[in-house]
Parts: sequence; C-alpha cells; structure tokens
Amino acid sequence: MSETTRRLQGSLKQYGILGALVVIVVLFNILTGGKLLAPNNVASLIQQNAYVMVLTIGMTMVIIARHIDLSVGSVVAFVGGVVALLMYDLHVFWPLACLAGLVLGILIGCWQGFWVAYVKVPAFIVTLGGMLLFRGLAIVLVERTVSGLPGGFVAIASGSVPNFLGYIGYIDVVTLVIGALTVVGVVLGSVRKRSADLRGGGDVEPVASFIVRTAVVCAVIAYITYLLSLSSGGTPIVLIIIGVLVIVYSFVMARTKFGRQIYAVGGNLRAAELSGINTRRVDFMVFVNMGFLAALAGIITTSRAGAAVATAGNMYELDAIAAAFIGGTAVSGGIGKISGAIIGALIMGVLNMGLSIMSVDSAWQQAIKGLVVIVAVAVDLLTSRRGSH
Repeated sequence: MSETTRRLQGSLKQYGILGALVVIVVLFNILTGGKLLAPNNVASLIQQNAYVMVLTIGMTMVIIARHIDLSVGSVVAFVGGVVALLMYDLHVFWPLACLAGLVLGILIGCWQGFWVAYVKVPAFIVTLGGMLLFRGLAIVLVERTVSGLPGGFVAIASGSVPNFLGYIGYIDVVTLVIGALTVVGVVLGSVRKRSADLRGGGDVEPVASFIVRTAVVCAVIAYITYLLSLSSGGTPIVLIIIGVLVIVYSFVMARTKFGRQIYAVGGNLRAAELSGINTRRVDFMVFVNMGFLAALAGIITTSRAGAAVATAGNMYELDAIAAAFIGGTAVSGGIGKISGAIIGALIMGVLNMGLSIMSVDSAWQQAIKGLVVIVAVAVDLLTSRRGSH
C-alpha cells in the first residue's frame, strides 16, 4: 500500500464523521418534514446542546489520556446550585458569581486529579465517588428550585448577539458577518496548518482530500449561518462561547507541549515516562481542566433553565462520553480531536431534537442513543484492528 493511499484512508476516517453528521441531519429533516432545519429550531439546537459540547471537549481530553470522568453531571448540578444561590440569596453580581463557580470547578478538578494522579486511584472509582458526592451536595444545597435569576445571567445561554448592523430583508447582518469571518478563519487556519506540516516534513493529506474537506466544512458553516440569520434572535451568545473554546482547545491539543504530552501519555504511558514527561502532572491537569469545563457547563445549564435544581445534569456524563466516542476518540486513549468531539456532540444533539420533534418516547430515545454509541465504538475498534494488520 502506497503512502498516498494510507494518507487518503486516514483522511477519510478523520473526516468521515462530518459526512455522517450531514447524512443524519438530512435524514431527520426529511423525517420531520423540514422542521429540524427550521431557523428557530437550529438556534434552539445549539442552545439546548451547548452543555454537551462544553463537556465533550473536556471528556475528549480525559479519554485521550486513557481515563474517564463519571462525575461531570453531578458537578454541573452542584456548581449551578452554588452560582444560583450566590446570586439569589447573597445578591452577588452575576459575573462574580460565575467566576466563583469556575473557581469552584477548578478546585473540584484539583480534588479528583489528586486522587487519580498522585494516589493512583483509578479514575473510574474516583469519579464514581465524585458523582455520588457532588450529587448529594447538590441535593443538600438546593433544597428548592432557585429561580428569578438576573437577566444578564440568563442571557448567557438563552440570549443572542445584539444586532447593531440591521437587517437585509429578514436576514440578520451581524450573523452573516460572524459566519463570513468564521469561514475565512477556517480556510486560513487549514492552509496554515497544512503549510506548517509540509515544512515540518510530517504526514499531509492529499490536496484533493484537503480541498474537498475544507469546502464541505465551509459549506456547512455557511448554511448554518444562513439559517441562524433567519432565526428570531440571530447568533446565540452561547455559540460564540463554544467557538472560542473550540479554537483555544484545538490549538492547545495540536500546537502546545501540554497537548502533545496528553497524546503521549494516552498512547503509551511507559514510553511517555521514559521520555521524561511528568505523567502525574499531565493526569492532574487533565482533571483540573475537566472540572473547569464542568463548572462552565453548570453555568450554561442553569442559565438556560433560568433556575437551579438539584436534579440538573442528570445523565450529562453519558452524553459527553457518547459524543467523544462518536467523534472518533479512541477507547484505548491516545487518539482524538476536539473538532471530531464537537461533531459527535452535534450528532447527539440532532438525535435528541429530531427524535423529540418526531414525538418518540424518551425511553426509545435513550435506547437509540445507546445503540449509536455501541456502533461508534465498534467501528473504531474494527478500524484500528484493520490498520494494525
């Protein structure tokens, strides 16, 4: 098999998940009679599933480092409750309450990272205990529904970017500008990355594959931009937050020493130790980061609901794990991409919304999502086995 063929197969595997998302969207749009891609439903899809995208970014990094985190749903409920009580009972200015929530999430990450990295308790056990601990604390803390939260806080997940450029017909110009800048950024970023890989002598996907992949990504972004520009609010604020996270964490994983160390530790722990990597520090920081993102997801969830409840975040950890696996993160660790994880989260979101629009019973929704996860992991394992022969 030639090197070009190997690279082409790698590219097809890497970007095949995007094609799967497109197919699933088209299928559900047909099954729902076009309701799935109604402009307001697209905006709701992003707002309702923002927590999955945030958690999936952190969970992908955890899984790449060969661990798992079962506590994130409980952390979402606990941090969301603390932030809501700070605003409601203590009248703390909402940005300061959010900052306190993020700091609390980091401290939770430090707590769990300590047990995993330095005491060497398996992450499954530590986070299973964390799931029970923080859910219990959430129930004790949030004895009642805490509602009546500040409008600025609620706008984080429910509001839209102000339209200060007006409309062209029914089209939000601000949304068009944001979409155009995103497309330009994707093209420039892809070209720069390819040029850097060429200069470094690394593996580079074939030109045809690169052009097709970039064109498909830009077309998807342009179409979503068009739909959002027709929605009642335009670009959701939470979409800007997600976009910033994707850019930052993609850079961290692809271009920084810490990102390369995460891949090294997950790919071969013993080799990473022999190469001088402080594997304990890497494991610790992965969980600190997960705590921070779980806290952010807690803020977004509470903002979206406009209230804090002790049952918030139920099953969120399974959504994040499922999205990471569907997005191509390897079960065995060492392999995964932030972009793939976000696509996996979108697939989960489309399944949730599509099945809801079709009035499919919630029990069947859970069953279908479980089947999708099994198939995604099975495909990953079969592909890995073929690649090893």
